[in-house]
Amino acid sequence: MPFEILDTLSMAGSAERANDDALAHFKHAAVVLDGATGLGDALMPGQSDAAWLANFGARRLMAHLREGASAKRAVRAALEDAEHSFKALRRREPAETYEMPFASMMLAVERKGAINALSFGDCAGLIRRPGESVEIAGEAFEKRAREAARVGKLAAARGLAPAAGVSRPEFISALRAARNLVNTEKGGWLFGPDVRAAGHAKETQLAAPAGTVALLLTDGFLALASDYHVYDADQLLAAAQSKGLKALAGELRGIEESDPEGRKFPRFKKSDDATALLLRVTD
Repeated sequence: MPFEILDTLSMAGSAERANDDALAHFKHAAVVLDGATGLGDALMPGQSDAAWLANFGARRLMAHLREGASAKRAVRAALEDAEHSFKALRRREPAETYEMPFASMMLAVERKGAINALSFGDCAGLIRRPGESVEIAGEAFEKRAREAARVGKLAAARGLAPAAGVSRPEFISALRAARNLVNTEKGGWLFGPDVRAAGHAKETQLAAPAGTVALLLTDGFLALASDYHVYDADQLLAAAQSKGLKALAGELRGIEESDPEGRKFPRFKKSDDATALLLRVTD
């Protein structure tokens, strides 16, 4: 039973920055990726290392799935591709892990009436079978709550508004220290040029009869529910269907414009890249 793509949207957090999110889909699969904001000099060609990784990952995941790979195999193969390309194209070897590109991911693959969802980081999948409540794939809600608390604490300790920006000297050393722990048991696992992450994707398997609807989100769009609490998971999926993603994006940016320093809703940037993909399982 293939996916019908109902709506998609991907927008940068600022006109001055690259959109580090990406999405892709085909008959039986869909993915969103959120490249982690770079914390050092760019090592790769293109607008940003994060954008390179997100777009490269989206393309390679779909390529392997089109060739018949399972969800897990496609993730491993795409990670191998990213590792090989990063080593071939980078300007130099990174001195520390924080210089490497990483991304959160939510991948949904339909096989024989079921969805297999694999995720890294704080991307989310909201999935609802006909007549049932939403089930959440991934760990985004928990991760977003921890991130907001971390941002607020760090900003208070430095005497800055939370949304002062990740490049501020007062923030950057702490952020680099945390990024150096990525793809370790202490720091958690993300999609990147590191095939070791393949065995650490969060997996959710759900029955998905015809009529099942799913909304795949990067954390910048999920913020409507996870950070700003305008909707819960059920309401956000319903609003995506009834209002459309463009209208929800307007609500999202309106909230952020009304709290530009992040004092009400602690975050490092006034607005993050935001991507969403709404689909339905068809007969």
